[in-house]
Amino acid sequence: MSTSRTRRAVTAVLAAAACMALAVTAFASDGEAPVSGMYATFWALVPPIVAIALALITKEAYSSLFVGILVGALFQCNFAPVATLDTIVSDGLVSAIEGNAGIFLFLVLLGIIVALVNASGGSAAFGRWAEKNIRTRVGAMLATFVLGVLIFIDDYFNCLTVGSVMRPVTDGHKISRQKLAYLIDATAAPVCMIAPVSSWAAAVSGVAADLDTGVSGIELFIQAIPYNFYSLLTFVFIIGLAVMKFDYGPMQLHEMNARMKGQLGALEDSKTEEGSAKGKVMDLIIPVIILFVLCTVGMLYVGGFFGVDAWGGTECAGDFIAAFGNTDAFIGLPWGGLLSLILIVIYLVARRVLSFREAMACVPKGFIAMVPPITILTLAVSLKSMTSALGADVFVRDVMYGASGFLYALLPAVIFIVACLLAFASGTSWGTFGILIPIVTAVFEPGSALLTVGISACLAGAVCGDHCSPISDTTIMASAGAQCDHVTHVSTQLPYAITVAAVSFVCFIIAGFVQNAVICLALGAVLTVGVLLVLRSMSGRETSR
Repeated sequence: MSTSRTRRAVTAVLAAAACMALAVTAFASDGEAPVSGMYATFWALVPPIVAIALALITKEAYSSLFVGILVGALFQCNFAPVATLDTIVSDGLVSAIEGNAGIFLFLVLLGIIVALVNASGGSAAFGRWAEKNIRTRVGAMLATFVLGVLIFIDDYFNCLTVGSVMRPVTDGHKISRQKLAYLIDATAAPVCMIAPVSSWAAAVSGVAADLDTGVSGIELFIQAIPYNFYSLLTFVFIIGLAVMKFDYGPMQLHEMNARMKGQLGALEDSKTEEGSAKGKVMDLIIPVIILFVLCTVGMLYVGGFFGVDAWGGTECAGDFIAAFGNTDAFIGLPWGGLLSLILIVIYLVARRVLSFREAMACVPKGFIAMVPPITILTLAVSLKSMTSALGADVFVRDVMYGASGFLYALLPAVIFIVACLLAFASGTSWGTFGILIPIVTAVFEPGSALLTVGISACLAGAVCGDHCSPISDTTIMASAGAQCDHVTHVSTQLPYAITVAAVSFVCFIIAGFVQNAVICLALGAVLTVGVLLVLRSMSGRETSR
C-alpha cells in the first residue's frame, strides 16, 4: 500500500472512531464525571499505543499525540463530550505546562546559549578543529559517545549539550543527524541510570527509601548497577557498531545518504552558523564548562548541599549524594542555566566576538529553536497524564502480582519485559520504576541476590522502554539536541534498541538462575558482539568509513 493510501486509510479509521465516539456521547451524562469503566484494564494502555502507532505510520508527531490524548480523555470521561474537552485542557495541556515550566525554561535558556555560541563562531571553530584532530567517522562517533558518558548528571542536560557540541563534528564527517540522535539518546538515560551521582540515582533512591529492602535506597541502586544489562550492553553495542563500520534497518539508508550524497537529515533551520570570524574553540568550550559547573551547583543548592534546603526536607549540608537525592532538576537546571546565560553573555561581549545588541538578538532565535521540542513535550506529558488517570499502573501491578507465583526464577526477565512495555507506552522511565520498585521489593526477600537482579531488571526495562518510546521526554530531547525530525529518529533507532533489549532479556533469564553479575555481563557482551557480527554479514555492505 502506498504512503498516500496508508494515510487515507488512517484518516478514515480516525473519522469512523470519531463518529462512534460522538454516537456514544449522545448517551453519556455531562454531569458529575463517573469513574471510567476502563480504569485499571488493558484499555488504559490503548491511548499511548494509538499515539505511537499513528506517529510511526504517519511520520507526524503533533497530531498523533493529540489523537492519543483525545482517546485517553474520552475513555476517562466515559465519552462525555464536555467533560472530555475539560479534561484535555485542564488535566492535560494546562497541567503539563504548569508541571514542566521549569524544564521549558531550561530548554529556552539552553537554546539561547546555543544560539550565542553559534553566533560567536565557537561552534564553527570547534568544527574546524575537529576536522584536523578527529579524522574519521569512527572517531567522531566514539567522541560523541565519550562526551555523552562524561555528562552523567542529568539526561536533559546530556542530550542538549552533547548535541550542540558534537553537531559540527558529525556534520563535518557526514554522519547523519539520525545517527547523532541515536548516539545521544543511547548514552543519556543509560549513563544516568548507572551513575551514583545523577538525578536518576536520586529518583531511584527516593522511591526505594522507605521500602523493606535491607539496605538504603542509594546502596540498592549501586548494587543494581552491575546487573543493569541494557544500559551497560548499549555501550558495548555502540562501540561495536562504530568499530565494525556498518548500519542496518532504516538507519542504513540515512547513513548512506549522508556519506554519499551529503544529505544529513537536518531540520531546515538547524544548519550550523559560521558566526563571528573572531570565534575560537574556547568560545564553545568555556560556555559549556560554565553551563556544566553552574547546573551542577544549581542542583546541589536546591538539594540543600550548601546548608539551605530549598524544600524544607532533610538537611543535606555537605552531603553530595544526599543533596542529589533531595534536589529537583526542574528547579536546579533553570537556576544554573540562568546564571550561565548571564556569565556567557558577559564573556562573549568582553571577548568582543559579539556586541551586546548581537547577543540580545540571540534570545528570540534560541526561543524559536526550542518551540518544536517544547510543543512535543507538552503533548507527551498530557498523554502520560491520561494514561495515569486511567489506572495503567494498577493494571500493571495486578499483572505482576499474578505472574510472581509461578515464574519466580524467571521473574527478573518478566519484570524487564513489563518495565519495557510500560515505559514504552507511558513514555516515562521515572514513572515506570516508581510503579514497579515497590512491587519488586514486595515479591522478593529483603537482602536477597534475586531482589538486586529484580531491581536491576526494573531499572533496565524502564530505560529501554524510555529509549524506544516516541513520547519519551529523553527521546524528544535527543531529537532536539541533534536537530532532526523526531519521528524519523524514533524509527531509525528502534531496531538498535530492540537488538540490545533482546540480548538483555536473555541475560536476565540467566541471571535469575546464576546470580553472578560478572558471568552474566561477560556472556551479554559476547552475545552483543556475536549478534553484531551476524547482522554485519547479513547487511552485505559497509555504510561507514
